[in-house]
Amino acid sequence: MMKNPNDHDEEEILRSYEQNEWVSVRDFKKLREEYAAYAHNTFKKNKRINIRISESDLSRLKAKSLEEGIPYQTLVSSLIHRYVTGKISS
Repeated sequence: MMKNPNDHDEEEILRSYEQNEWVSVRDFKKLREEYAAYAHNTFKKNKRINIRISESDLSRLKAKSLEEGIPYQTLVSSLIHRYVTGKISS
């Protein structure tokens, strides 16, 4: 019998959980609202930009986006939005 492709992912999640790699979010409601705002703003986009960045920065950006569970373009947009609104500084 062929193994379900999701079985590997499920086994990895279970292993991760059993090794206490999961932590609770302190203020889940606030975090959920923040990510809901990011999602909402994603659909309001009406301008496109092109930038050049180093390959290593792009690789790190993609890795961070995987950690966050969002596409890397969304992460870039979120960072720009938080910077221009004063939520993060240089």
